[in-house]
Amino acid sequence: MTMMFEKLPETMPDGNNEIQLLYVQEQDLKRQALLRNDYRGFRQVLHQPGIPTVIAELKSESPSAAWVVEDFDLVAQAAAYAAAGANALSVLTDKNLFQESRDLMRQVLARTTIPVLRRERILEPVQIYDAVVSGADAILLTVSAMKQEQVQRLYECARLFPVDIVVEVHDLQELDMALDLGADIIAVNNRSRANFRIDLQTTAGLAQEIPSDCLGICLGGIKNADDVSFCREQGIDCFLTGEIAMSSDNIKPAINELLGRGV
Repeated sequence: MTMMFEKLPETMPDGNNEIQLLYVQEQDLKRQALLRNDYRGFRQVLHQPGIPTVIAELKSESPSAAWVVEDFDLVAQAAAYAAAGANALSVLTDKNLFQESRDLMRQVLARTTIPVLRRERILEPVQIYDAVVSGADAILLTVSAMKQEQVQRLYECARLFPVDIVVEVHDLQELDMALDLGADIIAVNNRSRANFRIDLQTTAGLAQEIPSDCLGICLGGIKNADDVSFCREQGIDCFLTGEIAMSSDNIKPAINELLGRGV
């Protein structure tokens, strides 16, 4: 692998054109989504109070660390994570066209048996249909990207399906919005929207406000066992990280060390 260190764009490409293309298939996508019955149980696998669990994110670049890995095999990365003991996977699809996203999801699902979160900026119901059809076991709704009524509409749409719904928040106001929805999976994003800086104090500040029957996820900033221990002290036992493959040549010991599982 060739590592390139360069600043990545701070904003994602506008997906409106892609959404318009999806609308052409909307009714067929919804029909296919309603017929699907092979979910892997994202929340069920990860919600183990008192036991640390990890969602390994497939990524070949990081805006916070400003690195890019050329010619990185994301499907091989998924298989390596699953074999190493990751509890679930997160697949970033924001930068792909919808067909590319479906193809990546299908390849990942074919190589693994653990649940998969399709992580992208969802703005319209048709994107939920597409995510479900692609095989996602969970989808992500980001409160900061929308007004309350839009989030509510999308959340209610997603509840038409057995897909798990992860609601991403950055602060107490957004957490209150998520809880008003009835969300039972809350992901606390530790990355500042303003400057991309990561601070685990964001998780520390919100963890006590997440109900015990919710699955709380620490999203971003988890690089070592000390970070995991700090967040677990705050009451969070589930962690999403995309740095493991970048920082270790041997993923299994890295995951075991991260979660304190032993060798």
